Order: sequence, then C-alpha cells, then structure tokens
Amino acid sequence: MAAQPVSRVVRRVLRAGVRSCSSGAPVTQPCPGEPVVEVLSRPRPFLGEHAAPFSAFLTDSFGRRHSYLRISLTERCNLRCQYCMPEEGVPLTPKADLLTTEEILTLARLFVKEGVDKIRLTGGEPLIRPDVVDIVAQLRQLEGLRTIGITTNGINLARLLPQLQKAGLSAINISLDTLVPAKFEFIVRRKGFHKVMEGIHKAIELGYSPVKVNCVVMRGLNEDELLDFVALTEGLPLDVRFIEYMPFDGNKWNFKKMVSYKEMLDTLRQQWPELEKLPEEESSTAKAFKIPGFRGQVSFITSMSEHFCGTCNRLRITADGNLKVCLFGNSEVSLRDHLRAGASEEELLRVIGAAVGRKKRQHAELFLMRQDSPPALPSTFRNSLRVQVLRHRVSFSSQMVTLWKGGGVPQAPLVAQRWLGSSLPQRHFSSHLDSDANPKCLSPTEPQAPAASSGPLPDSDQLTHVDTEGRMAMVDVGRKPDTERVAMASAVVLLGPVAFKLIQENQLKKGDALAVAQLAGIQAAKLTSQLIPLCHHVALSHVQVQLELDRTRHAAVIQASCRARGPTGVEMEALTSAAVAALALYDMCKAVSRDIVLAEIKLVSKTGGQRGDFHRT
Repeated sequence: MAAQPVSRVVRRVLRAGVRSCSSGAPVTQPCPGEPVVEVLSRPRPFLGEHAAPFSAFLTDSFGRRHSYLRISLTERCNLRCQYCMPEEGVPLTPKADLLTTEEILTLARLFVKEGVDKIRLTGGEPLIRPDVVDIVAQLRQLEGLRTIGITTNGINLARLLPQLQKAGLSAINISLDTLVPAKFEFIVRRKGFHKVMEGIHKAIELGYSPVKVNCVVMRGLNEDELLDFVALTEGLPLDVRFIEYMPFDGNKWNFKKMVSYKEMLDTLRQQWPELEKLPEEESSTAKAFKIPGFRGQVSFITSMSEHFCGTCNRLRITADGNLKVCLFGNSEVSLRDHLRAGASEEELLRVIGAAVGRKKRQHAELFLMRQDSPPALPSTFRNSLRVQVLRHRVSFSSQMVTLWKGGGVPQAPLVAQRWLGSSLPQRHFSSHLDSDANPKCLSPTEPQAPAASSGPLPDSDQLTHVDTEGRMAMVDVGRKPDTERVAMASAVVLLGPVAFKLIQENQLKKGDALAVAQLAGIQAAKLTSQLIPLCHHVALSHVQVQLELDRTRHAAVIQASCRARGPTGVEMEALTSAAVAALALYDMCKAVSRDIVLAEIKLVSKTGGQRGDFHRT
C-alpha cells in the first residue's frame, strides 16, 4: 500500500468541514484564522509548584522518583483487540470489589500530595465509566497535579471530549493500529473505525497538540502501514507512537510477530532519510523523531528491544485497587483492602513505600508466550495496558481491620534487607494475613537463608510427621479452621549456552520446552499428595508457573505459586511444582546436553498459618 494515497484519504476525513459525531450533533472545524487552544503547551494556571522535597515513599532503592500514576477506572472494554485480550473477554471482578469514585480520589489525593504530578486514566476503556468526566473535574482540583491524561480506544471520544476538556483533561492517547477500516474490524473484533477517526478529528479541533496515536506494530498484520501513519504527521499535529508488540494474556504472543524499533526506523529512513532524532525528555518511554517540515512527529515505544526501566517513574493502580510498581511484574499490594480497613494516611504511605522499595531494577528480558503454545496453556502475564485479568481471591477487609487495630502495620524493609537487585525474580504477597496452620511435611534440617516471619508461634524444633515413638505419622488437621493460604517457590535450571539458545529461539525438536515445563509444574502441584507420602490433599484454587530466561547465566528461572483455602498450607505444592517444572525442562533438553544443573529449589514466601508469614529476604 502506498503511503501518500491512504494518508491523503485519512487527512480528508479528519479535515472535513462538517461531520456527524456519534451523538448525532454536528462537528465543525475551526474557521481559517480562528485561534486554536494549545492545551498541552503550558501548565494550567491552577497548578502550583512543589515546595517540599520529593517523597521518600515514592523513591525506590535505585533512586527512581515515581511522579507518574496510572489509574485504571474499569476492567471493561468495548473492543476485543487481538494483542490485548481473548475474544471471549475476561472474568470480571464483582462491582463491590472495584474501587469506588471516592476511593480513587482518596488515593489520587495521597499520591499527588507525595509528589505525583501526572495522572493518566486507563482501563479497560476508561470512557465507558459513567462518571469519568466528574473524576477528571475532581482531579483538577488537586494542587500540584500538572497533567491529567487519558488513554482511550477513541470509540466514545468525540462525544465526551468537549466535556472532558472543560473538566480539565490535558493530554490524550488514542489507540489506532490500522488506517484500513476492514483491517481495523479484524484487529479489534468490533466495528468503529470511523468513530475513532471522529475522536482524533475532535481532539485536533479542540486544540490538543500533539494528539498521541498509539499503534501496536505486528508483523504480517500492519507493519506495511508504517509509512502511511508517518505521512499523517505532515499536516496534522499528531505524535504517532509505534509500540513493539508485547506479550499479554490471551494474545498468543510470538516473538516472530514483533517488529523491532530498529527495523521500523530503517523502514522510515528509506522513505525519509532526513528523519532526525529529537532530544529525549526525562523519564520518557518514547524515542521521538521528526521529519523536517512536518507538523507532527513519530515515536517508538521499545519495551521489548530496549527497555527503559532505568528511568521508569510510573506506578499503576488497577481497577480493583492493587498497586503495581511494574507493568511486567507480578507483585501487587491491595490498597483497597487497607482503605476499607480504615488505614490512616500514614499507614497507607508505609504500605506504598514498602511496595515501591521492592521494585526491581528492570523487568524480565524475555517474555515466554508463543503462538505455538498449547491452547490449554494458562496465562502467566496480566494485561495492564487495557484490561486487568482477574484472580479469584477472597476479600481480606475483616482481617485487615484486626491488623490495623492491633498496630500490625507492615513496615518498609531496611535497604540492607531488600532482595532488590537479586538475579532471581521474586514476588511478595502482602494482602493475605490469615492465621492458623502447621507445616505439612518434615521441617528442614539444614541452615536456612535469612527470612522474615510474623505470627504468634516460633518455628517448631520438632519433626511434625514423627510420633512420640519415632514412627511416621500424618498431622491431624481436622480441627483446624479453613484460612486463605498462598505459597511461592522457585528453582533455577542452568542450561548451558547451546540448550539456552535453542530454548530462546524455540528450536528444540521436542517442541516448546517452556510450555511443557509450565504444564508439568501445574500438573505436579495438583498431584503433590500422591508424590509426597505424608502431605494432605489440598483443593487448589489457583496455580501459576512462570518461566523467565536469564541470559547472563544461560539459565531458566522458574517461579511457582499456589493458592488454596483450607486447614493446611500449600508450600509443598509450590515446591513440587517448581521442582517438577525444572525436571521437565531437563527432560526436554537432555538430548542436546546432559551438562544441565538443577539448582536453588527453595520456598520464596508463604502466607497464612499460626506460625505466621514467611518471606525470603
């Protein structure tokens, strides 16, 4: 497809003098000579400068200051983008478990007070939330907040944008992956191309400059439209942002579909050799370029090929109130539960500070979702760009009330105790604070790594599966109450360079080793009581096995987590899962090399039980 004809057609659509918006009201372009409001060119007058030093609660151990907060207003979306979510959608959290408007504003107020000066509203699709205009208007009243942005698919934008601008919306990102209507319908599995175009038209008409257009580039689908998108910037104040295809739940990610930043840049330079790089803004995720004489610009979001973790200043709050310090991480803290338990502002800040303090130096270098994975392969990554894939879990509000009243506020760990920077990825669960359990199997007899635990009882110095006469015996858990139990274990498989490369490129003759190991780990967790003689059978409510490749060690790092509600813990299920996943990986690779080492099989964390929580430091 040639660049110029398509771009000219789209420009005619955007510049039409009178159009019909989705509400049926006429839309008119500004008359020649009529002033256009430049919404993003200057700070709003009601916003003030920070007088106090930046908050220590929002500064991590690597010195990154988190001044940018993304808040998901809803899990729902009116599209089904193929790279974003399954066609059938995702399970939704009950409405009662989602953040209320007042809770959103309470958290926003707290973060702004501590130094956040930019808030972006996301989803799902944020513009399907009925009170989105009112939320923007109330955010505008927060002193110190410089920018209120929104990321939208554009379907409802033309209808709502005049109200949103009046309320105080100052920045817009619109998702659009193709300029071909039929292809648009194929990608998003819905109609609506012309409504998105209306939204872009309305944003330009109302003076937003630049209007950011997010385009996820997928090989074999829309990489042939790169030049058409760039051509739009010749006469329109657009910032077309090409995003490297990233793995999320349900999108059957395949690294062969990813078009890298450098490949895209080479394509553009062949057409426009004069393309020049613009200075990078502090903490920006985009590499910006401009063609001399063009009104707009083009940018690249290089999440996969050249991560920008070192300058990351972003935090995220999901629709159900979880704080995520990294888009690609699995660690979350429920701020909703603390809020509903009556936590004070100081207590909330300590929880937030502890989470920020655990943020890793960078996210995983390789994501392991491939198109050739079995259909039954469970999802291991959550989509935080547009929709939150929800977990089945219990509300902990009643337990949190008891915790706050008892003064048991989670403390931020000392820098010397943090596991940040460790080569082994770890996650911490901080909302499960139930009590009552005994270890199910033999207590370890070798020295353990330092660990933090809390609870009324110290570790036992007796073997729990041996009776008074020294004979083996199963622990009686019949009288113990059912409580929520979560455990995580890890293992490392040192593959060597040859096997590592074959796995990385998915070239093993046996098939996808990572997918097989993941399934083996899940199956093993469910069969633990049949493999470990004195373990009780546990009805697991959730099992997750995640594998990441560590290039520096030519290793695969395995994390297994298990969740159940019952009278006994699930650490043996997590350990069995990690160990069997490691064995399965060995089995897949043994024809290539038998110089493979299984190492570091260990419990990372557990919550629940009368002996308290355990977190390996």
